[in-house]
Amino acid sequence: MQQKSNVTRRSFMGGLATALGVASIHPFELAAQRGQRGGAAGAGAASAAQANRAPYDAMAKLANNENPYGPSETVLKAMNDVWKYSNRYGYPDGGIRQAIAEAHGVKPEHVLISAGSGEILKLVDDTYLQNHKLVVGPDPTYNSVYQYMTNSKATAIRIPLKKDYTTDIDGMIRATKLHVRDVGLVYLCNPNNPTGNIVDKREVAKLINSIPEDVPVLMDEAYHHFVDNPNYEPSIKYVLEGRRIIVARTFSKIAALAGMRIGFAIAPPDMVNEMQPFLNSSSLSALAKYGALAALKDTAYEQKMKTLNKQLRDRTTSELHAYGYETIPSDANFFMVSIKTDMGPIQQKFAEEGVLVGRRFSPMDTWLRVSVGSDDEMKRFMTAFKKIFQQGKPASSAAAVGA
Repeated sequence: MQQKSNVTRRSFMGGLATALGVASIHPFELAAQRGQRGGAAGAGAASAAQANRAPYDAMAKLANNENPYGPSETVLKAMNDVWKYSNRYGYPDGGIRQAIAEAHGVKPEHVLISAGSGEILKLVDDTYLQNHKLVVGPDPTYNSVYQYMTNSKATAIRIPLKKDYTTDIDGMIRATKLHVRDVGLVYLCNPNNPTGNIVDKREVAKLINSIPEDVPVLMDEAYHHFVDNPNYEPSIKYVLEGRRIIVARTFSKIAALAGMRIGFAIAPPDMVNEMQPFLNSSSLSALAKYGALAALKDTAYEQKMKTLNKQLRDRTTSELHAYGYETIPSDANFFMVSIKTDMGPIQQKFAEEGVLVGRRFSPMDTWLRVSVGSDDEMKRFMTAFKKIFQQGKPASSAAAVGA
């Protein structure tokens, strides 16, 4: 069920009018006046922009692990209230760093705020993977760390997942110890992306306690809010113990602020200081900061999103199982389904049915990552799935590619 918000488009744009200092003129009226002055060119540009958005808006968007419901009403109001700062650099930031620290039981000096957790991954690369260092991590996983390392001439030691698609912690430990003098970073995404499964808390402890204490470990916990598994445990406790652990978090997923770009790291103060010089301190907007502040406090909405996600994820994977298709048990807002054929042409077939699904995650080329969308989006996915595939087996290759 999509939450109905009282913060309407009109009231949100009304805030923009205040920010522009033209409260007596509604933003749409202001835009119309500009369009009149611009003549047909202004009107044509607006029509073109609307036309460009229309195909995307009509798609079921199950490709990027986003929250399909959008921010809560509380968050929308908080952002609407700070349009007045849209023309300012030195606006008050609402104490976002302190609020993040309090919400996670750490001190402000443990917190580094960024434009999404992706920027944290880039900061970690810039800080710890210089001079041809090595990064050790699973494969497949969220590969931004591996992509960023090319800038610093680093090299990845990618440890394949085990046969049950769980992370091979023993393999990561062996690789780290074997190359310890050259390892600049150990990377672990928990829950893992794209598989959606967790790394058991005992396995995490084994990793941290088995490698040399001076080796930095990046724990990517972008999806931890969705986990409802007694064998999972966040890694902030290791930061408080003084271990060289960086925990990356984001407001993009459960708080639905992906388009606002705000995330953070929690790490020992000395590591925060090491990363700070590589941070673009002006990359965050007032809307992002105040939206994040409100999201931290709106725990009821967070729980609602977690519950809805689990219901729709479990329903869809159960339908896939009944239809004869294997999925990997997931604790995130996405899952993987084995489609028994190369996913490239299949991704295009879903797009033709109005459904966007996840990209390729080699070497799992016959698996499809599917984000959990709204009730309607998941029904559209299953309808498309049954059209593309015969029950219990993939359609013939000719049918699969629409030949």
